[in-house]
Amino acid sequence: MIDSYPHLKNISFPPIARDKLTTLQVNLGYRCNLSCTHCHVNAGPKRNEMMDSGTVDTLIQLLENREIKTLDLTGGAPELNIHFRRLIEAASKMGVHVIDRCNLVILEEERQEGLAQFLAKQQVEIVASMPCYLQENVDSQRGKGTFDASIRGLTLLNSLGYGVNGSGLLLNLVYNPQGAHLPPAQNLLETDYKKHLAKHYGVKFNQLLTIANLPIHRFGSLLLSKGEFDNYMDTLQEAHRTENLSTVMCRSMVSIDWQGVIYDCDFNQMLNLPIKHLAGESLQIQDLQNSTLLEQQIQVAGHCFGCTAGQGSSCGGALNETLNEALA
Repeated sequence: MIDSYPHLKNISFPPIARDKLTTLQVNLGYRCNLSCTHCHVNAGPKRNEMMDSGTVDTLIQLLENREIKTLDLTGGAPELNIHFRRLIEAASKMGVHVIDRCNLVILEEERQEGLAQFLAKQQVEIVASMPCYLQENVDSQRGKGTFDASIRGLTLLNSLGYGVNGSGLLLNLVYNPQGAHLPPAQNLLETDYKKHLAKHYGVKFNQLLTIANLPIHRFGSLLLSKGEFDNYMDTLQEAHRTENLSTVMCRSMVSIDWQGVIYDCDFNQMLNLPIKHLAGESLQIQDLQNSTLLEQQIQVAGHCFGCTAGQGSSCGGALNETLNEALA
């Protein structure tokens, strides 16, 4: 898949080595109820790739045998996988912290009755996509009516205790830029989000995570069609900050696709760059039972500048601000 983006292959990125593995980010399938313009997964209602029962069982066995602190569930819409709830229940019983990367609109879909209540009962952290606090921008990026549905979803989650101080139920929102530019300062934008959503909708949340759009799949194709791909890559490279290399998520996380193949990150998964054995075969879930991956080199290419540009982002929001909070 990376062959479709020769620009990325021809750009040199600094080498990164792995630290201790603490997080599994699992893509439960590429099916989604939405088709967002910024989606690097190219997910949508017509995608059929979904993790099956046997692969979920192998994943649960891995959690039993390895000291994994966090299970980060993504998609598509991960909730559309029929094994979503039993995987969460199994992980929660082991004391593993579970994150659901939720698009909020899924809470109103058919056959998702009681989903919000289930997540609250299991103490699942919700990382919810909310690309803007203005209706026009959200609907243009995600589809007509998605903003109102998202507000209703947030209101429901608040009523269950999500985003409320002292409840223990974390509700974090995710911002993605509308176009080919970097996100603004995370702390300043978070203040704007909180003021606007509280004033107009009575909505509360814990933290805003700003994430740069990576130039692959749907967003990459959009850049190519507009002739903006090279300029965007120049923007990312010019904004690269060396200090972000030590805190990118791929150092302590692996990404697992719906078939159980292991990748350094979700973006490498979309570019079909799996972690491989010395023999050249792709690493599978069961291979992680005995492999630590410690100090192994991470596969990098031009798209990696999306995680180190400016404040840096990856899947966990601005790296520098997160690092500064940790050191405070």
